[in-house]
Amino acid sequence: MKSLLITCFILALTPQFIFAQHSDESKRIKQLHLYEDTLINLGKKFVNDENDLERKNANYAFIKTLVNALKIQNSFLFPFDSVKSVSIINSPDNRFRIFSWHVINSDGSYRFYGTIQLNTGGNLKMYPLEDYSPLLKNPEDSVTDNRKWYGAQYYKIVPVYSPKLYYVLIGWKGNTVESTKKVIDVLSFNEGKPELGMHIFDGNGKTKDRIVFEYTRQASMLLKYIPEQNLIVFDHLAPPDPKLKNKYSTYGPDLTYDGYKLKNGRWIYIENLDMRNIPENRDEEYVDPKKQAAIDKAAAKGNH
Repeated sequence: MKSLLITCFILALTPQFIFAQHSDESKRIKQLHLYEDTLINLGKKFVNDENDLERKNANYAFIKTLVNALKIQNSFLFPFDSVKSVSIINSPDNRFRIFSWHVINSDGSYRFYGTIQLNTGGNLKMYPLEDYSPLLKNPEDSVTDNRKWYGAQYYKIVPVYSPKLYYVLIGWKGNTVESTKKVIDVLSFNEGKPELGMHIFDGNGKTKDRIVFEYTRQASMLLKYIPEQNLIVFDHLAPPDPKLKNKYSTYGPDLTYDGYKLKNGRWIYIENLDMRNIPENRDEEYVDPKKQAAIDKAAAKGNH
């Protein structure tokens, strides 16, 4: 009789418990959507506003809003995929995701912003990424942390299951009014904290911690990962005239291709790759927010 009463009591409470859970979840999702709407508007402002101070103010408000949004329980599960002004990319093992974006300075240079959000299954744990690019004199020979980030806007994460698990990050890095950069970086975790760069890129008698490409802003560059071949492939960049050998703002693709091949946890440089079986879509995985805004605007007009 006693156990029957307990069972009846539990059954009576269960619908209320389920309703409360559903109500809390609905409230959480609604809050995240409201934050997302604010992020969309602020993102458009820091991308498109012609006033330098207005762009920066919008970006600071964006950062504060994003942090508040990520503090909501289980925010990792919310995609924020309507926020086109930032790149949001999950690691394939779903261990973390990276938010990364840029703001253009008045002189045409770029400042990058970002954060690494860990998948904790609950409370927020994240590592802000602080752009240290101007002070990194030798970025290809520097292992840093999230406070000394070689800023970029990432579009690919490649996990490498070597004795020490690490992740290759491929990203776009706007530079100046004359040149653009792209970067192959490495993220690993040392005692739970992020470390950027790793001494694993071998080629031409040197070993580098990350790879940086610089080329004229008028050109586009292929840089992509081919999973079937464990290969990072890219355009070979060259100056239009040998006399401009070290003037990287003149460099562009010369219709040949090089790459880094994964071997025993390291990346080995290979020259003159055969590209006949590899798609050549340049910059295909990076969409400039301004271009995306123009696409969205054209689509909106087409719907009227």
